[in-house]
Amino acid sequence: MPELPDIEVFSANLNSIFAGKKVAKVKVVNGNKLKDKPKDIITNVQGKTLKRIFRSGKEMRFEFTDGSLLGMHLMLTGDVFVFDKENDHNSTIIEFHFNNGKGLALTDRMKNANVKLNPEDKEGVDALAKALNFKYLKKILDRKAQIKNVLLDQDLIRGIGNAYSDEILWETKISPFSVSSAIPDDKIKELAKTIKKVLKNATAKINKNYPGRIQGEVRDFLNIHTKKKDKSPTGAPIKMEKRGMLKTFYTDEQKWYN
Repeated sequence: MPELPDIEVFSANLNSIFAGKKVAKVKVVNGNKLKDKPKDIITNVQGKTLKRIFRSGKEMRFEFTDGSLLGMHLMLTGDVFVFDKENDHNSTIIEFHFNNGKGLALTDRMKNANVKLNPEDKEGVDALAKALNFKYLKKILDRKAQIKNVLLDQDLIRGIGNAYSDEILWETKISPFSVSSAIPDDKIKELAKTIKKVLKNATAKINKNYPGRIQGEVRDFLNIHTKKKDKSPTGAPIKMEKRGMLKTFYTDEQKWYN
């Protein structure tokens, strides 16, 4: 699933193409899993001018000039494609045709990607927000859950997924299996800074190495969350533990707090 850096890049690149353009036509190709009725989506979007596209957590937001919003979540296997005049992409969920002759298609072979009219954010603080500071982390870490599970909980922190939680915890040298309430204050302060540093650096690298990108997950620069490396940048063997579909990459450089 694309995480915050990916969605940040996708949103900015799509915004440069479609901001200021009017939605001439909306076509719901497969609305079986959409929460809104296709006719409601069409009525509320078609004919409106798109003000901007931006990121919220791990979702994209399409804001129109009348203030209404359309949320888009790619889920695990969703993609967006820009097309000229006609959409020929398979597994399309919905397509938007703009008055500049270009269109945007949301696709997903698993049919789980979705759009939602006037979406509401989950309660969690966005990972890049100023509110994600020592005080907030101290409060949400006061529980017996493993630290990685806290970072992944979108009702606590929005935007971080499996890959970047591993990267953040490796950077701070905190074991992903640590009990969150046992992490000392100095490490919590470091974690607050590292979350933003890792995510911002990743966004910059994707923008630099893959300009214009609007789909897929870029992971080739990650330090430990990868099958392509045996050791961390500091020489420690990379280990992996699998629980269901979740793969956790870590090293013995990371301290286990319990």
